[in-house]
Amino acid sequence: MTFEEYQKLSRKTAIYPDKDNNFIYPTLGLTGEAGEVAEKIKKVLSNNNGIIDDLKRQEIKKELGDVLWYLSQIATELDLSLDDIACFNIEKLSSRQERNKLSGDGDNR
Repeated sequence: MTFEEYQKLSRKTAIYPDKDNNFIYPTLGLTGEAGEVAEKIKKVLSNNNGIIDDLKRQEIKKELGDVLWYLSQIATELDLSLDDIACFNIEKLSSRQERNKLSGDGDNR
């Protein structure tokens, strides 16, 4: 499945207030789901001595899927393509790598 396919299919399941004119709702959802990913990882550290077993891996996979869903909805609300976002990000990172700027601070390094 491509990002484009995912974005179109996931949009069919999007039900939230003022859909198609509301980037705030999915942004808040994204932060909540990212927090759930972090919470699952934290529990791996505290309860499983840092070991990710198959059950934990599947739980994290579910939460990462929710992160992807909300990311897709934000992109759609802003009329952005996930494929374009992914390509742009790789181009940005490749440029930083070529210039030895992967480490450090700032968006425009």
